[in-house]
Amino acid sequence: MVGYKIKHILHCCVFLTILIGALKVRINRYLSGNDRSDYSSFMILFNCIKLVTLISLPQMLFCFLGLIMYDAFPGKVKLKGSPLLAPFINIRVVTRGDYPQLVKTGVKRNLKTCMDAGLKNFQIEVVSDKPIGLMSHRRIRELVVPSEYQTKTGALFKARKLQYCLEDGVNKLADHDWIVHLDEETLLTENSIHGILNFVLDGKHPFGQGLITYANETVVNWITTVADSVRVADDMGKLRFQFFMFHRPLFSMKGSYVVTQAGVEKRVSFDNGLDSSIAEVCFFALKADSLGYTFNFIEGEMWEKSPFTISDFIQQRIRWHHGYDLVVISNLIPLKNKIFVAIAYFSYYTSPITVLCSFFPFIIDLEYHILIDLPATFVGIVGVYSHIYGSIKSFPFENYSMLSSVMLIILILFSPLTIILEATASVCSLFNRNYYTFYVVNKVPSVVNHKD
Repeated sequence: MVGYKIKHILHCCVFLTILIGALKVRINRYLSGNDRSDYSSFMILFNCIKLVTLISLPQMLFCFLGLIMYDAFPGKVKLKGSPLLAPFINIRVVTRGDYPQLVKTGVKRNLKTCMDAGLKNFQIEVVSDKPIGLMSHRRIRELVVPSEYQTKTGALFKARKLQYCLEDGVNKLADHDWIVHLDEETLLTENSIHGILNFVLDGKHPFGQGLITYANETVVNWITTVADSVRVADDMGKLRFQFFMFHRPLFSMKGSYVVTQAGVEKRVSFDNGLDSSIAEVCFFALKADSLGYTFNFIEGEMWEKSPFTISDFIQQRIRWHHGYDLVVISNLIPLKNKIFVAIAYFSYYTSPITVLCSFFPFIIDLEYHILIDLPATFVGIVGVYSHIYGSIKSFPFENYSMLSSVMLIILILFSPLTIILEATASVCSLFNRNYYTFYVVNKVPSVVNHKD
């Protein structure tokens, strides 16, 4: 545990040194009189463009505070109570059923992990559009959604399957039971199970979410995995801060590693219309927030894989952009509950401008106003550091050879450049206006993908 505390202290020292140093350089430049007081129309234009990058300031501030205030390299999660005292936990895996062997392997591994971690009162439930053929086991339930089933409001895709589980006659859970929502490729770890047990034993909040990492075991695509490292920083920074400090999904939440109390989930419902069907968990979280329910962060990580191709990576982001778009314009979510999500949404769409502004000083002699330059510098430093921290947090360097580690470090140092992929997805989403197509990325290498 001491070693992990030292890691956090070193991380804080490096992070703050880089940030303070960069801000100090910018401030000294202005104090030395190198800034221009007579801005031309050309300079005013570029200052206005630079101003757009500040849309990201709120979420970068949350990310910074989360990474500094809370342990960025936590150790093993310790149980705070006996698993025998924990309420019933239903681990719900939602799938279309296109990759049955993947699901079977995941269920088998997760079942073993649960048993090894000491979980006693639980069940793994797979909800699918197609039969999977899972092994017969008292702790496993396979649920196939009838093709004719429709929700009352016309919700589709994953939201439709999640709502089917809540219908009378299908739902077997009591209101005080708990549900752990996973994607078909999500793998539990002992730490995540201990974190979930601590969360449900505490029982103060009906909703929770934890960290997902993407570089465990075999890495299929190094570029997309490094690109996804920023999501690890988001979890450990922005997500932790919003849940620990405010207990609200101010910037929403991910679609996996979601823990809910069964009765509260049923009251909130996933049956929220067609516009809730693309980013169903985001919509669900904001609706729950509008109803006054609280959230918390869960210690312990789960494992997933990044998209196997750059094309899938971009298509995944396009779907997310469209989902956020539909949430932001929905009349069912009050503005006060989605204002920060709206800010994040606009920051995604302006990310190409942010990328361009990062390269402008290397091409053109520019002078930005100090009131724009300093917060923009903060946004840039936190963004770059988030990519690097996320990669360091994700990759198990102890499993690599010296040569592989050196090559990986080089790749990590260039990881901020992967924001170009995010910017590309933002541009592509502007031209792809098919909002109601739920693109599912390949879950098995070499398998050709298709749309729902």
